[in-house]
Amino acid sequence: MTAEGFLEGRRLQMARGVLLQCIMGGYPPARFYGSDDGDLALNADPQQIHRLPWSSQPRALAICDADELSGESSRLSTRGQLKEVIARYAARGLAPVVATELEFFVFAPNTDPTQPFQPPLGLDGRREDGHSAFSVSSNNGLRPFFNEVYACMAALGLPRDTFMHEMGVSQFEINLLHGDPLLLADQTFLFKHLLKEVALKHGLIVVCMAKPLAHTPGSSMHIHQSLVESASGRNVFSDEAGEPTVMFRHFIGGLQAGMADFTALFAPNVNSYQRLCHPYASPNNACWSHDNRAAGLRIPASSPVARRVENRLPGADANPYLAIAASLAAGLHGIENELEPTPAIQGEFAVPDSLSLPCTLHAALERLKRSQLAKELFGNEFVEGYVASKTMELTSFFDEITPWERRVLAAQA
Repeated sequence: MTAEGFLEGRRLQMARGVLLQCIMGGYPPARFYGSDDGDLALNADPQQIHRLPWSSQPRALAICDADELSGESSRLSTRGQLKEVIARYAARGLAPVVATELEFFVFAPNTDPTQPFQPPLGLDGRREDGHSAFSVSSNNGLRPFFNEVYACMAALGLPRDTFMHEMGVSQFEINLLHGDPLLLADQTFLFKHLLKEVALKHGLIVVCMAKPLAHTPGSSMHIHQSLVESASGRNVFSDEAGEPTVMFRHFIGGLQAGMADFTALFAPNVNSYQRLCHPYASPNNACWSHDNRAAGLRIPASSPVARRVENRLPGADANPYLAIAASLAAGLHGIENELEPTPAIQGEFAVPDSLSLPCTLHAALERLKRSQLAKELFGNEFVEGYVASKTMELTSFFDEITPWERRVLAAQA
């Protein structure tokens, strides 16, 4: 839209079906988004209108709510779903506080998708070989890129907590400062968009796939969650003596009850399960533990005022609005129904069958399709449409024969 049209308040409309467009560009049947495929109104959030600092031409980006023409939020909108979950907490006098940790890879351009990704050439003329995890000098070769990333973050008002080189080859992680869930979802979206745009300027690509390299840790989007009283700001996961509260236990119980049903929301792509099936501290389970990275739900070591639950299941490929909404909705389900968690697990452990999660996209979609809890929390229209779109993507994947199949199976009798 032109700047003039935007400032005049001209309404921007978009077909409902676009919210269910699959990643290859197609759409499920029209019955999943209304047979007429009528319009939605895109209403800009006035707090989320940003001049794009990396653009050589004056451009701005506005994050919008997708609303029905009658005024209510579209049930197909993931941002709308998150706002609804936050409102349900507000009705109980509670406000969720979240933070996201996003991991990503920086690669050289990959013009042939049949070939593996490669680290970029650094200023020293060499490619990273995987010995730079947590090194203070590991990104020297990428310093011009990261300098612009930091400058663009500052220009967009994206406060960062910590930034580090992760375990993978040319893999990095940023921790965004904790705050309002909607704000953090917006910031996570903006940061991912910023990364990709700035990388292209520097002759690089940023990849947020869950598992872009074999034999290498994948990329997560861990979600840290706590709850405070809306009036006082007190963390309700800790009592006056600094001990865990009943609400804390029920929140964990709700997450355990919802993790399997919601796996397809946290791990939305075929590649997501490459990360989860080759864990490297990416646990595919609904166990909970105190400061144990093998558990899907980890309670980080912290003071009572900062007591929180870390959901370690979502990958970097997850939709931040949907992943945060699903995690918080599961926790609220536990509070509303006073669900008790299983005992905490420490050390090395075997995952009980009752706490194991789907390990393929097909299994996760089947679980989501049958989930009464998902339909109660997100509505039939959203669940059925999401499953239909993701099923198209899965079918497209199975329409191709992989190099592994040709290499290994062609010689079989």
